[in-house]
Amino acid sequence: MEICTDDPGRLLRGLFDRAVEVADPMRSLARFLPPRPKGRVLVIGAGKASARMAEAVEAAWGPCEGLVITRYGYARPCQGVRIVEAAHPVPDKAGLTATREMLDLLQGLTEQDFVLALISGGASALLVQPAGDITLAEKQALNAELLASGAPIGQMNVVRKHLSRVKGGQLAAKAYPARILALMISDVPGDDPASIGSGPTVGDASTPAAARAILERWSITPPPSVAQALAGKTGVVPPGDIRLSRTKNIVFAAPAQSLGAAADLAEAAGCSITMLGDALEGEARDVAASQAHQALAIRQRLAAGDAPVLLLSGGELTVTRTGSGSGGPNAEFALALAIALDGAEGIHAIACDTDGVDGAAEVAGATIGPETIRTARAKGLDPARALAKNDSHGFFEAIGGQIVTGPTLTNVNDFRAILVFPARPRQDLTA
Repeated sequence: MEICTDDPGRLLRGLFDRAVEVADPMRSLARFLPPRPKGRVLVIGAGKASARMAEAVEAAWGPCEGLVITRYGYARPCQGVRIVEAAHPVPDKAGLTATREMLDLLQGLTEQDFVLALISGGASALLVQPAGDITLAEKQALNAELLASGAPIGQMNVVRKHLSRVKGGQLAAKAYPARILALMISDVPGDDPASIGSGPTVGDASTPAAARAILERWSITPPPSVAQALAGKTGVVPPGDIRLSRTKNIVFAAPAQSLGAAADLAEAAGCSITMLGDALEGEARDVAASQAHQALAIRQRLAAGDAPVLLLSGGELTVTRTGSGSGGPNAEFALALAIALDGAEGIHAIACDTDGVDGAAEVAGATIGPETIRTARAKGLDPARALAKNDSHGFFEAIGGQIVTGPTLTNVNDFRAILVFPARPRQDLTA
């Protein structure tokens, strides 16, 4: 790829596409599969990439028995594995019914049986089996509150585990004494298997008291059924439990690999790379302000003729919803970045979720450049007001800055790239 000062957006989109490509299970999963075991083989899974993962498994092993739950629109043609679509990020009845069917499949397994579990981001919402007397409607409401609270994903998952019959190692425990291999695609900072999809095959040492403290920290008042479920011992399986002794968990695709592939492509195109980390967390607008400061400082010290600098980062940012808009963390990051840069020449950026869904919208994210704020104001839009309303998706839709990919069939979380060009004569800069 060649650096084009007249089309930096093409370069940035190419880097994002490369990051998604290397995380495609059809490219990355097969080498982590053992030879197909003899005897009964059962394939289960959940997540936005799980149907694609099942497709990759059957490409290597042939038709398999099993059930996988994925997001609406993310199904793939499989030969034997049944694919069920359900709602994400707020669970629905389809997910509830499919999870019950999956648990039925795991009943009565023996030591001679083999279970392949395919887990990716989104499994927390798609694997739905509330604990205690919690209803689906109560689970939906609490999940929506957590998503709007600004709580980090790790804390949300602690709560989800203790309100579930499948998370926190409980799915694996249901399959014991069968042997289990769980293959995972990470969408969480740090790539901890216990956090991916709320760890249905991984033990957890957290307590119901920790879950209660998280709800209190984020000012969420639970309904009586949730409070009761968290008042005593939950079903979360502790590490070291014998029911997990025949389970092996492998993370085979992660944000660092995708960022590294994008960095290699950018270096080949003549960029100098600054890696800001693959596990960033925090409020999207705050991280944007910090990275804008870094980009402006780099712009200040670059001399004409220097290689452009690419700032790369991943992780999972959050949005604390205070307005009525539907903006996700990537679009909100891009809008806050554009406001902080205030039309600075020679700085362009892209921020997208690698699963193609930013927040709850069918939009991957957005791209910005020096013209973003000027274009918005020419259309009568107030960028600061849009940010205050959390309406970044509406903002970028109005100015044509959205990135829409459709289902990418993978999920290694956020991808952010800021491209900083050195100072050049005015006629060589993009408008």
